[in-house]
Amino acid sequence: MEDLSAYLKESDCIDYTNPLVAEKANQLKAISSNKLDYIEKAYKFVRDEIPHTWDAKLTVVSKNASDVLKNKTGICWTKSCLLAALLRANKIPAGISYQYLTRADDASDGYIIHALNTVYIDSLQKWIRLDARGNKAGVNAQFSLEKEILAFPARPEFGEKDYRDNHCDLDLRLKEILKTSSNILEVRTDFEIED
Repeated sequence: MEDLSAYLKESDCIDYTNPLVAEKANQLKAISSNKLDYIEKAYKFVRDEIPHTWDAKLTVVSKNASDVLKNKTGICWTKSCLLAALLRANKIPAGISYQYLTRADDASDGYIIHALNTVYIDSLQKWIRLDARGNKAGVNAQFSLEKEILAFPARPEFGEKDYRDNHCDLDLRLKEILKTSSNILEVRTDFEIED
């Protein structure tokens, strides 16, 4: 059997013992009928109740899961940290997966690293991926156990990549960018996850 312990640990970004995160995890658990229902409720909370910072036209930089709750906003990197934290707070293994996507409709404005979540579904004994980025016109990610319904399909014709990876914590380079950015406009990536 796969060792899932790394996907249950706390980190500086996935700070699930922080009182804000722990309280939200307890609230969601209290209204959930079982583990799968909790996973779906946590996912929909992060996707629907926490606006993506770009979409909301905000400049604050949330640097970890608890910041996302405190600031009531985050980019995909930290929204994925929040979902992982909410799941790990209730002993559900969760990780982070990445995509390398264009900033614009084509490659004219460069690329971004997009983060989403991996979640281990114990009853099915498999990992699924969920994208809690936040829906908007042209973006319609959904909770699904069988078929991935992510925010963005990778388009190889534009150099985009879906890594289909599974990391137990946010990439160190992304952490450093968040740590050193005081305004969301400073958050840029010009590298791929797989160097």
